[in-house]
Amino acid sequence: MQEDAPKIAKDAAPTGTQTLLRGLGVVHAVASGARDLKEIARLIGTTRSTTHRLASCLVEERYLRVVPQVGYLLGPKLIELGFQAREELPLVTLAGPYLDELSALTGDTIHLAIREGDEVLYLHKNPGRNGPEMRSRVGHRMPLARTGIGKALMLDDSPQEWQRLYEVSLPVGGKNQFWPQHPEQSWEQFEQRMVEYVAGGYAFDLEDNEPS
Repeated sequence: MQEDAPKIAKDAAPTGTQTLLRGLGVVHAVASGARDLKEIARLIGTTRSTTHRLASCLVEERYLRVVPQVGYLLGPKLIELGFQAREELPLVTLAGPYLDELSALTGDTIHLAIREGDEVLYLHKNPGRNGPEMRSRVGHRMPLARTGIGKALMLDDSPQEWQRLYEVSLPVGGKNQFWPQHPEQSWEQFEQRMVEYVAGGYAFDLEDNEPS
């Protein structure tokens, strides 16, 4: 689930810092699907000329790229930095051998993730050999309450926090955009499952996010 590009608050920072924030806003806008200057400018709240200058600088520095007939896309510099940032996480290095062993033993998809706010951030993935491939990927974020690993990270939370996370995870319009025919579970059903997961010390992904 992609986050909407944040609007840059006026007078939120000194002039130099505000320029930096606007540049980051352009990157976030493109990451969230904006492909042309008009849409990027709308999302970050800048004029078309300012947006063009920012985007041109980001293209020159390889943070963005321009594809004919498509528009702006994230650039190769972000790939380089992303992999470097991942390699600098000791958790990935330490957990890697255990994840590989578990993957070989079960044949299932194995994830390593951390909790960031109301979401789970995937740091590592061993693709499974059983069944269809899951659409999760390294660097992807999902609501905690809609993934098995996210619910495992919620086991120590209070029922009140479960309900809050359940409510913020509900899809817009009440239907999953990737699986619109899927009936959403009620809060009561979700709570009962969480109680069972706490008792067992583990959590399941029972098609909360995608068909199995």
